[in-house]
Amino acid sequence: MIQEFKDFIAKGNVMDMAVGIIIGAAFTAIVGSLVADLINPIISLFLGGIDFSGLYIVLGSGEYASIAAAEEAGAAVFAYGRFIMAVINFLIIAWVVFILVKLVNRAKAATAKPKVEAPAADPGPSELDILMEIRDALKK
Repeated sequence: MIQEFKDFIAKGNVMDMAVGIIIGAAFTAIVGSLVADLINPIISLFLGGIDFSGLYIVLGSGEYASIAAAEEAGAAVFAYGRFIMAVINFLIIAWVVFILVKLVNRAKAATAKPKVEAPAADPGPSELDILMEIRDALKK
């Protein structure tokens, strides 16, 4: 059983998946910082200082100065601003992954050896040509 586990772990697919998960987690942190620290301020600048992550509606009674205060008080909060930020994060991550995949595919295509087409072998006469030759030979 232990040997089977070692064989399973040693397979390339498992190791590739583990590396992908680790890189993905680090990539998520980078994109999160990109959105929070660079993109959101630009969006906020164009929208007159609106911070999407702070947009919310209290479901029920009560007035709260911030979403953190409402959540601390235990109020039900409809945090639609966080959802907007999650959508923006997703779109940015999807765009960056698309660009990366496109670059990787371009690099693979550049390093791939072009297939050398073998010269087309002379297929010779077709069956119809042979039959016509036989017919002509029989007519003589």
